Amino acid sequence: MSELSTWKPLYRFGGIAALMAALLFRRNIGAEVSLLTGANAIPHSVAEWFSLLRTNPFVGMSFLAVFDLCNYLLEGLIFLALGAALWQAGKSLAALALASGLVGIGVNFATNISLSMLSLSQQYAAATSETQRVALLSAGQALLAFNGSMANLPGTGTYMTWLLVALAGVSFSRLLWPTNRATAIVGFLASGCDLAFCLTFAFSPILQIVFMSFGGAFWMLWHLLVARILFKLSKE
Repeated sequence: MSELSTWKPLYRFGGIAALMAALLFRRNIGAEVSLLTGANAIPHSVAEWFSLLRTNPFVGMSFLAVFDLCNYLLEGLIFLALGAALWQAGKSLAALALASGLVGIGVNFATNISLSMLSLSQQYAAATSETQRVALLSAGQALLAFNGSMANLPGTGTYMTWLLVALAGVSFSRLLWPTNRATAIVGFLASGCDLAFCLTFAFSPILQIVFMSFGGAFWMLWHLLVARILFKLSKE
């Protein structure tokens, strides 16, 4: 069996993951949901978060980036498939891209607070004393401070995830440059927006919105282009 045939199933799964990442589980879906609900729907206190999670868990969990977990799981499959496909093009750079991307994804899984906040909201609803409610509100506030929601600046986990995944995107785009320049250019733009966000988010809220918006659009297009490449490899 040839080396290409060995990796065909991974290429196929990577292509499917890229399509799903582009069309179903895009990063930061909470921002898209806020366009439908209005920015005023984003909670500003722990009590408001708990209330939203009880009355409209889909919106609340979207704001808390629960769908980012799906996105980054798919991203991991994409990076593994690209790593296999581009390994011979540059082993050192491919290894660096895989390490950066997978560590960034691991950081996101370790620091995403959506499921923890949902659990706290359920405990808060079932609490029978004021002491319990105060303790749960304090726990919720600590989570929001640890890794910010849409109402706050991003926490360390979110920041490191964006930075490491962006570096992986730059590395993979560099490897794609000789054979798939259009895909590489879109990848540079997507990763560049994320890197620019990481450098400017603390200084300019307006630039933060611009880079997040353009970055999201470029990532969606990049995933579609990568899906085409991986599906083509799976059929060769």
